[in-house]
Amino acid sequence: MNPLRSTPVALAIGAIAVLLPSTASAHFKFLEPPSTWVTENGGKGVLPCGEGIPSGVVTKAQGGHPFTIRLQEFIPHPGHYRISLAVNSRNELPKDPEAEVDGRGWSVSAKIDPNPKPPVLVDGAFAHTTTPRNTEWKMDVTLPNLSCDKCTLQVIQFMANHGLNPGGGFNYHHCAELQITMDPKLPPADKSWTSLPQNEFPKLPQPGPPPAPGGRGN
Repeated sequence: MNPLRSTPVALAIGAIAVLLPSTASAHFKFLEPPSTWVTENGGKGVLPCGEGIPSGVVTKAQGGHPFTIRLQEFIPHPGHYRISLAVNSRNELPKDPEAEVDGRGWSVSAKIDPNPKPPVLVDGAFAHTTTPRNTEWKMDVTLPNLSCDKCTLQVIQFMANHGLNPGGGFNYHHCAELQITMDPKLPPADKSWTSLPQNEFPKLPQPGPPPAPGGRGN
């Protein structure tokens, strides 16, 4: 049984992004499920989820069943996507794939795992060399059959022929929060989902305290 179904609006070609001349910066966003951010800048920023104002939205989902992911690549660029799921902590999300670079230090390609293991659900999704602006990508991914109050679904986009994205390497990052409920009629998820390795990611700066009444602050 195929664990995923992909329906891109634009054609997806190949498994590794191909080098094409481009000066555009790529950006994408979640259409479904809602993003973890109210405001964001197209996936720029630090790992593992980019930066923005938290939305507080948690989407309910059924474990062991297909879950629809829809993305909009509103500024196109050659590349591909990877989809992962952290169960207990965002530190369970995988590190970004290592990229090969050219003499300028720009990205050429990144490794794609054709048989991904937890926490990666899909690797090499929507691989393309060119696509129109505002392309919508859609895929149904089968979630592990488990329960969690706040799992983190992460989607990253690897950029070919691209300089470093400050804080994010050669990738753009987005996340969404899911509340997954196990289906007791189906076999439980593999035990590896409950003991995922931990990674260290940069900590986002925290806002300082508000200025005292009548004061100007620092």
